[in-house]
Amino acid sequence: MDSDGANDPWVSSDEDAEGSSDYESTSDSDSSSESGSGDDRVAGPSRLPGRAGQVHATTSQLQDADAEEERVEAAIEGDFDRLIQNIREAGDGTSSGMLSKMWDIDLEEREAEFKDDLRAASGVGRSKKKKRGRRRGPVLSQQVRALIGEGNQAYVDANIPETIRIMQEVIRIEPRAAPAWSVLAQCYDDMGERGKALQLRIMAAHLNHDADEWGELAQQSRAQGYNQQALYCYGKMYHLDPTNVNALWDRASLAKEIGDLKTARSTMLAMLKRLPHHLPVLDELRPILIELSDLALCAELFQGAFDHYQSVYPSGRGLDPETGEEVPGGGFGLMHLLVLADLYNTLGEYGKAIDTIRKGCRWLQGRAAQKFWDACEDDREWDVPESNVQRGGEGEMQPGMYPLDVNARHRLAIARIKSGDIDEGKMHAKIVLAQDAAEYAPLFSEIADAYFEREMYAEAGHIYEMLGGDAGTSSMYVLLQAASCRRMIGDLKEAAEVYEHVIQADPGHNEAKMKLAEIYEILNEPRKALDLVMQVIASRKRRAAHREGTAEGGSGETGSASLFEEGKVRGAKAKGTPAKANPNRLTIVQLRELEAQKEREAVQSWHRVQELWPQMLANEEAATREWLVEAEKLVESFRETRALFLTSRHRGFRGMFPRSARKQTTEASEDSMASRLQLELGRDTLARKGAKSENVNTFRTISFENWLRLFMHYAFLLTRRGQYDLGNEVLRHLLYSNAYQSRSSQDSIRLALITCAIHADQFQTVVEQARKLINGHQFNNEPIRILISSLGSGLRATDAFLVSTLSKHLLRETRLADAAVRDPESLRYNTAQRRYGLVGSSGKADPDDVQDDEDEVEAPAITELERANLPTKPNPLNVAVYGQILLAAKSYQSALFYLLQAYDYAPHDPLVCLCLAIASIGRAMQRQSDNRHHLITQAMAFLTQYRNLRGDTGEGVDEVEYNFGRVFQQLGLHSLAVRHYQKVLDAAELRTKANEEDYGLAREAAYNLSLIYVSTGAAPLAQALYRRWLSL
Repeated sequence: MDSDGANDPWVSSDEDAEGSSDYESTSDSDSSSESGSGDDRVAGPSRLPGRAGQVHATTSQLQDADAEEERVEAAIEGDFDRLIQNIREAGDGTSSGMLSKMWDIDLEEREAEFKDDLRAASGVGRSKKKKRGRRRGPVLSQQVRALIGEGNQAYVDANIPETIRIMQEVIRIEPRAAPAWSVLAQCYDDMGERGKALQLRIMAAHLNHDADEWGELAQQSRAQGYNQQALYCYGKMYHLDPTNVNALWDRASLAKEIGDLKTARSTMLAMLKRLPHHLPVLDELRPILIELSDLALCAELFQGAFDHYQSVYPSGRGLDPETGEEVPGGGFGLMHLLVLADLYNTLGEYGKAIDTIRKGCRWLQGRAAQKFWDACEDDREWDVPESNVQRGGEGEMQPGMYPLDVNARHRLAIARIKSGDIDEGKMHAKIVLAQDAAEYAPLFSEIADAYFEREMYAEAGHIYEMLGGDAGTSSMYVLLQAASCRRMIGDLKEAAEVYEHVIQADPGHNEAKMKLAEIYEILNEPRKALDLVMQVIASRKRRAAHREGTAEGGSGETGSASLFEEGKVRGAKAKGTPAKANPNRLTIVQLRELEAQKEREAVQSWHRVQELWPQMLANEEAATREWLVEAEKLVESFRETRALFLTSRHRGFRGMFPRSARKQTTEASEDSMASRLQLELGRDTLARKGAKSENVNTFRTISFENWLRLFMHYAFLLTRRGQYDLGNEVLRHLLYSNAYQSRSSQDSIRLALITCAIHADQFQTVVEQARKLINGHQFNNEPIRILISSLGSGLRATDAFLVSTLSKHLLRETRLADAAVRDPESLRYNTAQRRYGLVGSSGKADPDDVQDDEDEVEAPAITELERANLPTKPNPLNVAVYGQILLAAKSYQSALFYLLQAYDYAPHDPLVCLCLAIASIGRAMQRQSDNRHHLITQAMAFLTQYRNLRGDTGEGVDEVEYNFGRVFQQLGLHSLAVRHYQKVLDAAELRTKANEEDYGLAREAAYNLSLIYVSTGAAPLAQALYRRWLSL
């Protein structure tokens, strides 16, 4: 039976409680048939609150109900067939050995099957028509009927062994003979083997399709302690009778009782489909969802109930469906509001928590119509005279002074403080803290926690000390928090006194000992600190020895008469036996010793590198050579470490000897502190077990930020000294390290590769890495700007700019950006590549643009990649850059098309206007042009627009005049060109009087002007330009 389906809105967040689209559609389509039924025993969805009305069942719907009932029975018989097959495979093939094995049904398979039943029947409101004749199974042969008769006669004669033998033979011949199972069960019942009798009755129930029989079997299984078997029977009962909500309730209660919370959750969610917003079900479901950490779903359910009761009881009062009495909120009272607010506060959705308390309490007070209070950003609606808060001046909303329960005000205080609205939160907290501390101690503690979270240690410490001063409200947690506040505000001696008090009360409190040791170390009392740390380490070793001793013992499981493995926890995986050690490999101890030695060498080299770094940056040759030697040692030790270059790069670096998270955070800190203290005391007697390397943020005591800085400087220095290939190899290798798979690290390394490639004139590498940046930051203009700025000038840069792979890549990005604006529905997010792509794309790569694995966007270890925001307006940069590529390739006609599109998007961009002018002039000079005069006129129009946008002062004057001169020179209008070039030179003369090195574009203009003078025979004028502007 297929257990997969589409996501259900109620249970999609848990892998063990998947829903399907059928789960919802059935509840709507099938409800109509129920209302037309003549059976008054069934209350279908059409009679629940919120349904529009009753719809008469149609003939086709009744036929669908019949087909569904047949499907259910066929599915149950399919289970029966599988059980029989398992029995035959496990037995010896004889009738006597056929039932000798205690059958074990897979719990996961049965639970998945039950959820299939829920999806198929969750909203079933089908009418219970007159029951069809019960299916009698296959037609029995004359031999089988005769054997059944003999078995019945043997049972009447009280010959139990003979009855068992005959009925087992009947089952061997025809397993679907239901009477044989029933008689066999009765025989074992008479023999006192209740478990086996129950097992056989369950087998018979697969053939009878009677919901009541399954209910009785569930009760019997539960009474005999076969809880998993009872869950299975309850599931089959609901399978046959989807209107029996009691079966779901019993199943959920039993699952909760035995600790199977996932089953309890999925079952109760199915009940909510039958009984939407039912408060007793919600109250039972809430602790289960909290235990499973599914707070978002819990908040969604309670928010839905809140909205429902608000719409049904707008006055804030209504009849309780259970008692019939008028109660606040019709049953959805203050406690439910507090639960919802607590959920939102825990999820960090403080705005929703505030709205819940404000709107909910207003609704319960019968003031739901006063929505004008929502316009106030503060909580003046609930001000009290004792608060002495002055607000509500002339023309403003006056405080409401409405009463507010202290628990609700506490939730408001928490939400306001955590959201950053400190003043408003303090006002509420002050009112709550005025209550009796003994009665409201939990509220006091939560307010203190909120202050502590906001790093308001003085306010939090005052509350913690208030609670800690009373024996009735004090606790270890309160005292530890009070000590932490004292430490954070600088009162180290007072904090130490509190920790000493905690240790005196609980000598085994290791956390307090470590905190006190840290304070002793700061207070320069290392002996006291070391004594505490050694106590903690000794305690840890005793616990480890105790765990090893208790883990050695074990007992085998006894047999069970249940169809299920009753002791199995659903979803738990059995631990495999450890693999045998390889004698040729180093032991853990040897590996740790080797790593400790390498760590010492790395620390020594790192200290020397840091000492030489300033001198290396000052280009001192001797220091630079020594720095390179030491840096090479560190770089090679990093690159040869296999743990830093795993195939599963997305998991990040877990340390040289990865262990559990608790060992990394506790044992590492304990051992490192002990080593540090002993070194300080001059008694280095404790071996450093390589614990520092377990910190995922460092490698051999050097942080990964410093490693990255070292690698980049090393590559830069190699490139400057003519060893670009080696520097490029080092940086490319670093890209594969699982320690640098975050987006920021990958970008930094690629920018370093681009930097080295620019220095070495390796512009193909520049284009390659810039393309990867563009892929990683879809719909972002900055990577394209990096590409353009990196290919500033020169023939090699121009060749790289014109490479076909780049132009095709940019064209694809342009089309995607255009599709995102015009038709966002045509894009689909590819989770593997973490990019948007066209829905109908064939996925065939261009032969000239084959992408390797590095072109794909890799999954970072630290999830920084979020979905790129789709653009909402056209982007001129993509089409402008593509047009410039065509312009550089002298494809002026195509360039005009894309540049005009960019002009439509950004008509006031001077660069776009200049490019259009150049493209128009270029096209006019080609032989294929048939409208040259029009193109030249168009070019001059764009040039004029460019001049108006670029400005008439400063640097813009030189640029505008030079470009006009260059255009006129291209057209052969030398007199006009000379005029504009001369203006550039005159402006440069004025600037050089203030700054002799500020030439601007004078040299370029002088060179072009000299060409005009030479071509027109004015050689003396050209020589004057050479002497003034073009001489070194």
